[in-house]
Amino acid sequence: MRVLALASAVAGAFASSGASVERHLAGSAANDGANPIRKVVTLLEKMVKKVEAEGEKETQLYKEFSCYCKTGGGELAQSIAENEAKVPQTASDIESSEAELVQIKADLKAHQEDRAAAKAASEAADAQREKENAAYSETSSELKTYVSALTGAITAINKGMAGGFLQAARGVQSSGAMLVQKALVASTTVTDMDRRMVATFLESAGSGKATDNYVPKGGEVVGIMNQIKEDFEKNLADVESAEADAVKIHEELIAAKSKQIASLSDAIEKKTVRQGDLGIEIVNLKNSLGDAEAALLDDKKMKADLTSSCDSKAAEWDERVKTRADEVVAIHETIGILNSDDALDLFKKTLPSPSLLQVRDASSKQRMQVLDAIRHQRDTASDSDQAIRLDFLATALSGRKVDFSKVVKMIDDMTSLLKKEQVDDESKQEYCGKQLDTTEDKVKELTNKGEDLSATVAEQEEMIASLTADLKSLKEGIEALDKNVMEASEQRKKENEEFVELTASNNAATELIGYAKTRLQKFYQPKLYAATTTVAPPTEEPAAFIQVQRHSQQQPGAPPATWDAYASKGEDSAGVMSYLDLLVRDLEKETTEATANEKNAQKDYESMTQDAAAKRSADLKAISAADSSKADSEAAKETATESGATVEKEKQATTMYQMQLHKECDWLMQNFDLRKDARATEVDNLNQAKAVLAGADFAFSQK
Repeated sequence: MRVLALASAVAGAFASSGASVERHLAGSAANDGANPIRKVVTLLEKMVKKVEAEGEKETQLYKEFSCYCKTGGGELAQSIAENEAKVPQTASDIESSEAELVQIKADLKAHQEDRAAAKAASEAADAQREKENAAYSETSSELKTYVSALTGAITAINKGMAGGFLQAARGVQSSGAMLVQKALVASTTVTDMDRRMVATFLESAGSGKATDNYVPKGGEVVGIMNQIKEDFEKNLADVESAEADAVKIHEELIAAKSKQIASLSDAIEKKTVRQGDLGIEIVNLKNSLGDAEAALLDDKKMKADLTSSCDSKAAEWDERVKTRADEVVAIHETIGILNSDDALDLFKKTLPSPSLLQVRDASSKQRMQVLDAIRHQRDTASDSDQAIRLDFLATALSGRKVDFSKVVKMIDDMTSLLKKEQVDDESKQEYCGKQLDTTEDKVKELTNKGEDLSATVAEQEEMIASLTADLKSLKEGIEALDKNVMEASEQRKKENEEFVELTASNNAATELIGYAKTRLQKFYQPKLYAATTTVAPPTEEPAAFIQVQRHSQQQPGAPPATWDAYASKGEDSAGVMSYLDLLVRDLEKETTEATANEKNAQKDYESMTQDAAAKRSADLKAISAADSSKADSEAAKETATESGATVEKEKQATTMYQMQLHKECDWLMQNFDLRKDARATEVDNLNQAKAVLAGADFAFSQK
């Protein structure tokens, strides 16, 4: 039991140190004839130092990683908190569009595979139809030949010319007789007796023993031949009917497959276009996300990844620390076991031979030949997928106990996968060609549309500038017109006030003069006054003009000298009254002229205000029309600007999608033939390797 435990410990140490340790141990043991366990102990001690050094290095790395988790997590939490309110609603649209794009890609792949299968089925049906038609042609020709030969023979026999029909020359059968002989042999419906009877007849007729006028008695031979001919005719009819049915079935199958191929091609075309549109829509949706929204999505994903990575790394670190500690303990315990005197003495007895190398069997040589070929193919692999597949195959062949049936199955699976990859490359090439052409045309269309919209914006800007200048001129004209009308109205008001004042003054003066004249008539012409005084003056104020100033009374003294007898001024009053009449006439004349002038001025003012109102109304209409035109131009400009921005955005998205297509497709388009040739070469090499492995049980030394 102790020996088994020691062997197990050594085997575990070998497994931990790797193949290089095994080779080193084998070589060292071969060179150290005394005791190879000492070399094992030395290697184990080096392993302990290496494990401890790796532990110190990984401890430092884990400290740096933990610091990164703390600082990075805090920064991400702060960034997420700042952008939490700006979570994009567009994310769901992007996800649904991407899901739809994935579904469309899957549908496209399925449609392409179904179309390829339908084409293959059509080609297989055509090939099968050609084989069936060739078989039909051969059978039909043979049956027709037999029927024709039998018909000629029966006719000749009935006419008594059997010998001429059956004998081409003396003692030699004709081709017709030979065909009848073949028909007789080929017939399966006649009895052996009937066949011998007809054969005997043909031999006698063909040998010249029968004459040309020979007519068979009883018609037995003719009856048998008719029966054979009818059987062949029936077989011919059956063959032709079967051929017609097969042709009909084939045509229906080809029609159905053609319809299926056309339907699948149409679906591929539509879904290819939809895929391109979805690609552009997804780019547009992603571009529409704000910086904060995109940062929030990235930060959340990064935080989740960071948390998961940090937690995973922490758990992994704990496991690594524990595993490393266990490994160190196991190595130290193994060293302790191997360093004991009992163990050294035991190994000297049990391991007298220094060689630890295993003897290879006959099959390993052949396996190494195949493995070398696979590794050579791996070194010349054109892409990583091919290299990985060859690595798996090389790994399977590198085992000590190789199951060649499993390796052969792996080769068959790889061959099938290579063929499938070639079909996928062809489908991808078709898709890339269509998508690149579509996006290129769309970029050109959007470029032309953007230039047209830019021209429209420039035209509308020019129109807006012209309308703005017109509006300014019209508004300035209206302001000047309103100012002139206001000044004219103020002037008219002043003139009217002056006219009213003048009229009132003249009327008052005329009335006052009339009162004065009446007062003079009362004194100087009392009789004329009495006849005209029917109306009293409105007030007593005018009397103030004719009041006599009173002298203040003084105390009487000695009487002074007085005047003579009073004498009135009647003559003088007549002149005054005539002058007063002249003044009244002047006032009336002035009032009449002022009234006429006032009427004319008012008429002119009203005409001016009407013209000004008409002009103002026309200018306002022009302003309204210009405002409307300007608004239309501004709206058209804004629409064109927005459309131009949308077109530019769509153009950028389309260009970005085109760049994505180039990134996705250029390498495949450029390397399609190279990849195809590489796959063909790989398939040939795999088939050669499979052929070598097929004889692995008995001919490993052969290529």
